[in-house]
Amino acid sequence: MNNLYIDVHVLQTLPPNNINRDETGSPKSAIFGGAVRQRISSQAFKRAVRTDMAKSISGNRLGLRTKDLPVQVQQAVLELTDASPETAMQWALEALKAAGLKPERPKTKKSDEPKPEETKYLVFVGQYQVKKLARLAVENQGTFTEKSAKTAAKAALKQDQAIDVSLFGRMVADAADLNVDAAVQVAHSISVHENTPEFDYFTAVDDLRGEDGQGADMIGTVEFTASTVYRYATLNVPALMENLGDADATSLASAEFVRSFIRAMPTGKQNTFANRTLPSVVVVSFSTSQPSNWVGAFEKPVLAGQNGYVYEAATAMAKYATDLDAAYGESATRLVLALPVAGDSIARLGETVDLDALVERVREVAADVAAGR
Repeated sequence: MNNLYIDVHVLQTLPPNNINRDETGSPKSAIFGGAVRQRISSQAFKRAVRTDMAKSISGNRLGLRTKDLPVQVQQAVLELTDASPETAMQWALEALKAAGLKPERPKTKKSDEPKPEETKYLVFVGQYQVKKLARLAVENQGTFTEKSAKTAAKAALKQDQAIDVSLFGRMVADAADLNVDAAVQVAHSISVHENTPEFDYFTAVDDLRGEDGQGADMIGTVEFTASTVYRYATLNVPALMENLGDADATSLASAEFVRSFIRAMPTGKQNTFANRTLPSVVVVSFSTSQPSNWVGAFEKPVLAGQNGYVYEAATAMAKYATDLDAAYGESATRLVLALPVAGDSIARLGETVDLDALVERVREVAADVAAGR
């Protein structure tokens, strides 16, 4: 199979926001190029992408990240048999143990009702896999003493991977053979310019008591920031094909990942700030050599010129990509989606397209690679 890396570069302007905060409630930050930048963690965007992909991909083809895996298998067992809930849970537990997981009952206070068994950590598992494990539990009546039965239980969690598990990977600490290498890498997004958070002082008045002139009934502060950020992700199409084992699923997953990465956004404090925006610039590169993050274009913080940050950032990014191509002999094919505010320089990196055409091209290219064409 031919190598293919799909790199997605995004410039996006965010109004006042706190979409990804640290343990103190402050917007996450990083020091890059000697300057403080707004930072949005890769985990925040991956969660947003997974949620957005559920709009266009059937839930049965996606996974769940949960500690309640025993309950999920139990419910699937109950759909297949007339066993009691207690028996179904016992069969589910034995199936999970045979597969290499070790569910346990969480600790509770003596006065609390006991809770169902759960895995010790979050497990990312496909819904097809849950149903397959349930079928094995019913077939074996919860008894997995034979080596062949244990092998089948293990295989149930290694085959028929869900699309998002195949994209983002899975790590199981107690059963490394259940790990799935991620086909996607997502960078922490950073602002292209220096960024200093601010505080919003707010007050609220009791609607029933009215404004009696004695001051507010509640006061507080919330920290926020505003910035233009550079976002980056890369998809290894052959690795995705290896995880999924199906060319059609690989082309679908590639296209919908790119679409969701462009459109999705973390939801932190969105009711407070209504900060949903769409990117001003998207560049998708198809490369057979290696992925390339262009964050180096912004090591020197961008200064807002007469045309604002997006124009200056797009100009810097276009120059950086062109310089990389010249220095390393790269010859990537690129698609560009850009608003007029970005100027003309970014359009010279590749063919200008709209979102639907871009996603369709990703689908076609991924399909060719997955099929070995």
